[in-house]
Amino acid sequence: MGDATPAAPAPHPIRLAVTDDLERSRLTVLFRLLLALPHLVWLSLWAIAVVAAAVAGWVAVLASGRLPAGLHGFLAAYVRCTTHVWAYLGIAADPFPSFTGAPGYPVDVEIAGPAAQSRLTAAFRLLLAVPAMVVTSVLQYLFQIVAVLAWFLALFTGRASEGMRNLQAYCLRYQAQTYGYVLLLTGRYPSFAD
Repeated sequence: MGDATPAAPAPHPIRLAVTDDLERSRLTVLFRLLLALPHLVWLSLWAIAVVAAAVAGWVAVLASGRLPAGLHGFLAAYVRCTTHVWAYLGIAADPFPSFTGAPGYPVDVEIAGPAAQSRLTAAFRLLLAVPAMVVTSVLQYLFQIVAVLAWFLALFTGRASEGMRNLQAYCLRYQAQTYGYVLLLTGRYPSFAD
């Protein structure tokens, strides 16, 4: 009999990649909220289309057990763009984000392609997601508190704290996983660990 070592769990299909260098422009930090306003308006408008796409995706998953690739790409871009904007707004990243959610931002979300999902859990996805949405809400408050502290620190030093940035990245990762779960990008529940 050989050693039966348990296989390591597969990584979550929605992961956060952080390549930020912690350098911050004091001028853009000073006006960060003002600079982010166009993105916040854009995300609000985009969210209207996301709701319609999510309903269509829900019907598609119930019918076929898989989110169509086009809907998956559209919803994934929204989750990436939301993460980029919140990272920018919270001083967790410095460059101005794109309006498209294109990959490559210093605090970026990597989302695996469409995969088969349980039709049963998809049918009750919103109900199943309630605990994760509550945790996400709490983490968003934490993110905002850290963002205020990070704003003052970056304004006076021109740098972000690695610890604050990492805590914000943790909050953003969980938020992205929750959004991905709710929007049927994955059937895997948000994780505290990865």
